[in-house]
Amino acid sequence: MTPARPAVPDLDHWLPAPTIRVAHRRESTAQPDDLWNAACAVTLSDAFLLGRLVRWRIPGLPADLSFHGLFRHDPFLVLVGDRERTLLSGLVGRIWTLRRDYPALGHPDAFRHWSVRGTARVLFANWVEPLASGGAVLRSETRVQAIGAQGRFGLASLRPVVRTAEHLIASDGLEQAVRRAERR
Repeated sequence: MTPARPAVPDLDHWLPAPTIRVAHRRESTAQPDDLWNAACAVTLSDAFLLGRLVRWRIPGLPADLSFHGLFRHDPFLVLVGDRERTLLSGLVGRIWTLRRDYPALGHPDAFRHWSVRGTARVLFANWVEPLASGGAVLRSETRVQAIGAQGRFGLASLRPVVRTAEHLIASDGLEQAVRRAERR
C-alpha cells in the first residue's frame, strides 16, 4: 500500500533559507479539485493588476495565458507538477532586470543546486489543501534567495516592488480562483 502524499509540499527541500518569503491563502466552500481546476484556469487578464505586473516583468507574455501555464513554461522550470493539486516552479537569474536574464535549467536538481553569485533563486508554490470542515484552502507561497553580495544588492532594489504589489497575489489571483470555484 502506497502512503498518502502529504497535502503540504516540502518547500524547504527546494529553498530552505529564503531572503524574501511571501505567503497567501484563501479559503473556499468549493471541493479541493474544483478549487484547483478554477485556480489553474485564471489568466493574466483575469487578475488584472497582477497580470499587468507579471507582463511588465516578463515582456511578451500573452494576456490570455493562465498562471498555471505561465509557471509550466520558459522561463520557469516545473519542480513538482502533475501531482494532486500542487505545482512548484523555479526560476533563476537576475530577476531585478527587465532583460529576461533567466538562464534555462534542464532539471529540478539544477534549481536546488544553483549558486551563481549575483543572481537569485525563486520558488513559486501553489497548492490546494482540503479543510476538515469541508471545502478547501488555496495557498500560494513565493520564496526568493539572493546569492552573493551582488544578488543581495539586486534583490534589495526589487523589494519596494514586492512590498507594494505582493497583496495582488491574494486580491487578484487567489480571490479570482475562489470566485470561479464557488460559482460552479
